[in-house]
Amino acid sequence: LFSRFVFIMGTSISLSLSSMLRWGSSKRKVLGKILWRSFLLVLLGIIVVNPNYCLGPLSWDNLRIPGVLQRLGFTYLVVAALELLFTRAGTESGTLEMPCPALQDILPYWPQWIFILMLEVIWLCLTFLLPVPGCPRGYLGPGGIGDFGNYPNCTGGAAGYIDRLLLGEKRIYQHPSSSVIYQTTMPYDPEGILGTINTIFMAFLGLQAGKIILFYKDQHKQIMSRFFIWSIVMGVISAILTKCSKEEGFIPINKNLWSISYVTTVSCFAFILLLLIYYLVDVKRLWSGAPFFYPGMNSILVYIGHEVFENYFPFKWKMQDSQSHAEHLTQNLTATTLWVIISYLLYKRRIFWKI
Repeated sequence: LFSRFVFIMGTSISLSLSSMLRWGSSKRKVLGKILWRSFLLVLLGIIVVNPNYCLGPLSWDNLRIPGVLQRLGFTYLVVAALELLFTRAGTESGTLEMPCPALQDILPYWPQWIFILMLEVIWLCLTFLLPVPGCPRGYLGPGGIGDFGNYPNCTGGAAGYIDRLLLGEKRIYQHPSSSVIYQTTMPYDPEGILGTINTIFMAFLGLQAGKIILFYKDQHKQIMSRFFIWSIVMGVISAILTKCSKEEGFIPINKNLWSISYVTTVSCFAFILLLLIYYLVDVKRLWSGAPFFYPGMNSILVYIGHEVFENYFPFKWKMQDSQSHAEHLTQNLTATTLWVIISYLLYKRRIFWKI
């Protein structure tokens, strides 16, 4: 869900910036809004991931820095600033002459693509070439007892090492999912520094989807065909990177690391899903998008509310059998339904929390 949100955030960046500039807002004013929104996201994120409740004052030494909202804030800053910096008048209306009309939604933004590709080169170099003490170069495993226990302190490879080096072991997530299965002891943050590069890449792909909607406004076949083509391209890249296998590919799919293959795979399905929704909502008008757009209208409020109240009744209760999939499913469906109802009530009362 987080990855899909990143993708659609990129799409909304394209649409919102285009609207603001079209209505006469200066780039300086828009940049100010981008900086302020990014700051608020990061600040809210740090507050949310450091709950202390009845434990007394929080020590600065143990303050977790990375998090979901922090990554969203930084990703938003980079992608929105990149779009604002290189956008030119006439590109979205198609008035600029293009050497290849079929690529008119891509060619005007070649500086952006170069910047994104440079970021991916940096990710590849750091991931596969950075020396990590006690670990083989390019290690992407969980550490702990994984890989026959040969690399117990290598959780996350270069990504984990960079976070522990720059932020400190106590300032990142202390209970990674790998600790349950692989009995790891090293802290690892799934929202760490290195993975943010690929989060930016994913938001940029969402930005591309937004450009398609703007360039080919009301040209339904053009929009849907390009969504489909992008989905195929992302799928082919994923197949090459993974060799269509779980762990034997050049770069296996790994959500915790936000590997390139993970981004291309999720983007493949994101383009397909966007195509289907566009067809049902905008082309055939068979569906309004309800009830899903209600939480979308208050996405930050719903997310923060979930993070704060996730362990409170009626969102959560003590289960009779903690190993029961049915009980977990019932609990999660109940919590999700409650938040949809809350977001619906807020929508009907025209209460929207925007930053």
